[in-house]
Amino acid sequence: MIDKAAMRREDIELLAPAGDWECMRAAVANGANAIFFGVEKFNARARAHNFQTNELPEIMKFLHKYGVKGFLTFNILVFEDELPEARKLIEACIDAGVDAVIVQDLGLVKMIREISPDFPIHGSTQMTITSPEAVEFVKPWGLERVVLGRENNLKQIQQIGVQAKLPMEVFVHGALCVSYSGQCLTSEMWGGRSANRGECAQACRLPYDLMVDGVHQPMGDIAYLLSPKDLAAIDIVPELIEAGVTSFKIEGRLKSPEYVANVVSKYTKEIDKYFEGDESGPSKEEVRELQQSFSRGFTHGFLDGTNNKQLVEGTFPKSRGVYLGTVEQILRDGVICKLEAPLKRGDGIVFDAGDPTKKEEGGRVYDVRRSGLKLEGEAPEGDRIEIIPGRNDIDLNRVHVGDRVWKTSDPALDRRLRTTYETEKPLRTLPVVVSVFGQEGTPLRTIWTDVRLGTTVAIESEMPLERAEKRPLGHEVLSEQLGRLGGTIYHLDQLEVSLKGDVIVPKSELNRMRREAAEQLELLREQPPKYVKHQVDEYADSHEEAEPVAVGQAALTALCRTLEQVQAVVETDVALIYADFEFIKQFPDAVKLCREKGKKIALVTPRIHMPGENGYHRNILKLQPDAVLVRNTGALYYYLKERMEKPDAVHPMLIGDFSLNVANHKTVDLFREAGCDWVTPSYDLNIQQMVDMLRRADTSHLEIVLHQHMPMFHTEHCVYCTFMSEGTNFTNCGRPCEEKRASLQDRIGMSHPVRVDEGCRNTVYNAVEQSGAEYLSTFMELGVRSYRVEFLEEDAAKVREVLSLYRAALDGRIGGSEVWRKLKATNQLGVTRGQLVK
Repeated sequence: MIDKAAMRREDIELLAPAGDWECMRAAVANGANAIFFGVEKFNARARAHNFQTNELPEIMKFLHKYGVKGFLTFNILVFEDELPEARKLIEACIDAGVDAVIVQDLGLVKMIREISPDFPIHGSTQMTITSPEAVEFVKPWGLERVVLGRENNLKQIQQIGVQAKLPMEVFVHGALCVSYSGQCLTSEMWGGRSANRGECAQACRLPYDLMVDGVHQPMGDIAYLLSPKDLAAIDIVPELIEAGVTSFKIEGRLKSPEYVANVVSKYTKEIDKYFEGDESGPSKEEVRELQQSFSRGFTHGFLDGTNNKQLVEGTFPKSRGVYLGTVEQILRDGVICKLEAPLKRGDGIVFDAGDPTKKEEGGRVYDVRRSGLKLEGEAPEGDRIEIIPGRNDIDLNRVHVGDRVWKTSDPALDRRLRTTYETEKPLRTLPVVVSVFGQEGTPLRTIWTDVRLGTTVAIESEMPLERAEKRPLGHEVLSEQLGRLGGTIYHLDQLEVSLKGDVIVPKSELNRMRREAAEQLELLREQPPKYVKHQVDEYADSHEEAEPVAVGQAALTALCRTLEQVQAVVETDVALIYADFEFIKQFPDAVKLCREKGKKIALVTPRIHMPGENGYHRNILKLQPDAVLVRNTGALYYYLKERMEKPDAVHPMLIGDFSLNVANHKTVDLFREAGCDWVTPSYDLNIQQMVDMLRRADTSHLEIVLHQHMPMFHTEHCVYCTFMSEGTNFTNCGRPCEEKRASLQDRIGMSHPVRVDEGCRNTVYNAVEQSGAEYLSTFMELGVRSYRVEFLEEDAAKVREVLSLYRAALDGRIGGSEVWRKLKATNQLGVTRGQLVK
């Protein structure tokens, strides 16, 4: 636990989103300590308005004037041809005095450190940092803080903080991704819009049918099997502080300024209350106001631990607002409803019949009546009232008794929120301390100290002090004149007067001194921080041209997900067999089989590494595989540490998988230098982006996945537990995953398999396999020596057929196009063109 006595309010940062200038003003006016924002490129909210790079100096000047930090979101993968432009943006950030960049791509981290040794970097949640080991992995590159995965619970957050000792940023409010950030390939797979490129199309918010062993399972009004509620940790602010969270992050760069003002003001109040010793928590009305701005239903997410039943309701995918009650009776011009929340004229409502795929009736409230009498003002909670909608807003013939009613908007609340930032006055004021010195015949000397920043300016009168005949300068007069700081960003916090004798100076001179002091202090606030910046030759790290790989010399590897598949592969000439089983208890049989057949075997880690999960990796090492396919930086750190601590032992090769998100040659270099023997490029790369990277990278230790069912969602939310059991998590679900096979059927009838791993995490795989065989000759010309084929549900005969086709292609006996035609696979490599490719 943290030392409560040592904690100060200024140790806690409230970090707010800003998609435009209005949102930024709303955040500053309502108490945010820091803002995160994106510019026109390279950020994970491509659909937000965003700012322009040339606005950076103005943005930082504005924020620093109010004592607010500004973090630029650079939280996407950077493709090879974008590195020069990325470098320019980083240099612009350094010049403008941006307080930090929030980064996903570790290759970009490497590039930033080449440019500047001290420019602050924050590890984005897109880095999938969920364990102390993952934090340790990024420390050599001098990251100032990490944004933990939304799936970490309070105990894990505390454990990571204690072990890793790096400031932790945690999401506390806003939309939840059902997939681990940085590990979702769905949007791009189906729509060409990459989540790792800021273009998420929200495939998790679509309806799906649950198929169990190939049979449709009726779910009633539950259709949104992957659409989580929204995160709201407003009532557990004390627990978050005591778990060691130093930055409270609010999601919402696509949200309105009213949303920003509402959420920021509420969390500011709760954080302040903690340090004042007020344990009252947020009021019911405050929570309702949060719901009003945006809510799909509130949840603590995973902060309390995994509870699949609470995370996903499944009946609607979009914001509902505040629940009002159910329709009890339908009138000629309205409905009767017993209110569970206040309602008034002008509010927006919607009637929910339990099927949001159909058109819903909604509109404005024209009148509120009680027993036929019009009510003035607001009808309170508990009232049974008549809700009269606008005449042309709602077709009452489509409304039914029992329909749920939601308040979707509250114009009065929005107006109140707008007054906080739509003002000509300063958005907030900051304290100054003024010290006054002087005596007759000398100038009046004042020293002004900006309390928060610690900067001082000295201002003297332009005329000497004279003896006062009447009202001499004293504390009261000076406080009145020097404290007239209205219109500036300052207020007088403390005045110290050290004058000798009764002296006076004209009030006009005091006014001039006050104005000049405020201007000078404000200018000091607006000065950007200075960082070291090196001039770097962007081609200084170019690699020698790769030697083409001759036909027949390339290695073929195979990833198997069943023992039957391994049995089929050991009879082929495959160079390395990967065992990627749902349960670790199956590993020994695979190792034994490969040893008997003289085949090399690699065991595969889970995609995610949580605190306390190193036992999995210890078991892998006990089995002494030839290699480990490493899928996250936490596991990679564990194996690298084992190498370092036991230099005389025999260690497996370490192969970094696609989930490490290697999208440019700098990321390849980083993982190779860190200790990976082989690296697998990201699935985000299409053929042109892959070729661009291979031309700059050392291809001699790259393995490309040529064939696979794309792993789309990877999630802590368990479909088996939520919809196929009565339980809430792995301790009480009854393990239906061991007996049955689930898949999600989309709107066009494709069934996408759902598989679990040892940590009860789910991966949803694309129904159709895809093949990059057509590009095989290009990759061989660029020096790539190893090619992987991944299986999912194929039987032994299919495994042999697929491998024989790829072997023939590698040997030059058939063309790549023939491979995918015979397999009827999707002819594509990777999944996306990306937001910057024209």
